[in-house]
Amino acid sequence: MVLTLAIPIRAAYGLQDFITMKHLNVMAKVMLATGLIVAYGYSIEAFMAWYSGNHYERFMLLNRMTGPYWWSYWGLILTNVLIPQLLWFERFRTNVFVLWALSIVINVGMWLERFVIIVTSLHRDFLPSSWGMYVPTFWDWSTYIGTIGLFLTLLFLFIRFLPMIAIFEMRTMLPAAKVGKEKH
Repeated sequence: MVLTLAIPIRAAYGLQDFITMKHLNVMAKVMLATGLIVAYGYSIEAFMAWYSGNHYERFMLLNRMTGPYWWSYWGLILTNVLIPQLLWFERFRTNVFVLWALSIVINVGMWLERFVIIVTSLHRDFLPSSWGMYVPTFWDWSTYIGTIGLFLTLLFLFIRFLPMIAIFEMRTMLPAAKVGKEKH
């Protein structure tokens, strides 16, 4: 999410001297590391469903992989596990547009993860009479779009009224700055 916001703000406000390629490269490495952590979590979840021998847990995992919402599960695996692996290559980490596009794809994957957790967990209950498919209504979409609008409104208010970069960090970037060696 940080790169999704930082890259356009960097371009819009001309902050290339303050949010440098070094910062973007480090954030790309953080995204890669979190992608590996997520991959580890998903693999442990699958292993434990198999290893536990619990029929309900095994069914839940198989339902996520092959059930009516299979597309969301495999979409989140693609966007949260496989696509971040492109960040191993410096060519992808140093191209600002590609890095921004990858951050958007990973954000979609994070949304899919929440969708899978909530919808696939609730659409198959212990009673087959309770089984049903989720179809978002106008109010579901309105709430989703409204939260994005509220977040962007608060972000723009923050950018307008508060400093985007701390003054202390600006001071340490000056060539003549001698942080920690001031005389009293």
